[in-house]
Amino acid sequence: MKKILFLTGTRADFSKIKSLIQTLEKQQDFEAYVFITGMHLQEVYGYTLIEIERCNFKNIHTFKNHTHETTMDLTLAKTIEGLSAYCKDVNPDMIVVHGDRVETLAGAIVGSLNNILVAHIEGGEVSGTVDELIRHSVSKLSHIHFVSNKQAQKRLIQMGEIKESIFTIGSPDVDIMFSDQLPELNIAKAYYKIDFEKYAIVMFHPVTTEIKEMEQYVENFVNSLLDDNHNYIVIFPNNDLGSQFILEAYKKLKDNVRFRVFPSLRFEYFLTLLKNSLFIIGNSSAGIREAPYYGIPIINIGTRQQNRAVHADIINTDYSEIGIKNALSIINSHQVKSVENDFGKGNSNELFIECLQKIDIWQLNHQKQFRDI
Repeated sequence: MKKILFLTGTRADFSKIKSLIQTLEKQQDFEAYVFITGMHLQEVYGYTLIEIERCNFKNIHTFKNHTHETTMDLTLAKTIEGLSAYCKDVNPDMIVVHGDRVETLAGAIVGSLNNILVAHIEGGEVSGTVDELIRHSVSKLSHIHFVSNKQAQKRLIQMGEIKESIFTIGSPDVDIMFSDQLPELNIAKAYYKIDFEKYAIVMFHPVTTEIKEMEQYVENFVNSLLDDNHNYIVIFPNNDLGSQFILEAYKKLKDNVRFRVFPSLRFEYFLTLLKNSLFIIGNSSAGIREAPYYGIPIINIGTRQQNRAVHADIINTDYSEIGIKNALSIINSHQVKSVENDFGKGNSNELFIECLQKIDIWQLNHQKQFRDI
């Protein structure tokens, strides 16, 4: 029986691996383990460990990796220490990591330095900011790549990865987006006590490479929302450096009847609310990945999603109040064009299992070699 260890540090990466874990647990030849850390264990961000526990996975382990300094290098070091100790107990055959988070990098380091196969989900993509450095570093530390599309595969080959190690499975969160697990809108609204008939979604994250300007950027953003007349469902940012400025600015929204502010939303409930929203505004990847599938208008602010693979008709603006207000002034009349998305067909979990069931994947050389084009 092969032991597969999944690492999750945020609600975003958990949404990408949830369907994979659920499918894997039904297989007799595999045993799934989940290492939970990061935002999941922080009350200010909604203590989303609860959402993972509701899945009733057989083997979960929690580890607090955040420090009062909140710097990414110290978080990385602490995560490596905790994960390394857990791997010595479990002795996994594979570590599965996702995306471009600092916890992801920790997982790749622990696996590659302990002769454990590392599988990276959604490598080969461009993220912008420091996230891109982390994503590509993880790819070079990984032995197996589960990518979303052919463009990502091409980039990995360009980076010297062997074609035999790359498997195109799409973006796993699409599995949930079109599943029968989503609640009805009235149920989602009742669960979170949302009484808006019409509303938009707000998701704004810090950009660590622009930390000196972040306080001003979020002030411009919040002021623009306050001057607007839409109702808004506001979701807290991730816990990267600079999030403190966003949380402080959101205090201005506290007693305003047009705003409902949440540390986090259950992913299935979030999808239902997104699917029925007027538009999404901010700089979240949800505006690049999930919103286009539902045909939701998008206002993207700033540089965080710069150079991402965009398969949507997006209104882009800078961080200025006038830029954001101009975008809001045209959003109601914005016609969303029909676009062809390239992030899978909602069967990533099936393709993932099919790959793991092949003998070839387990025979990949742990000693990686650079493959010239």
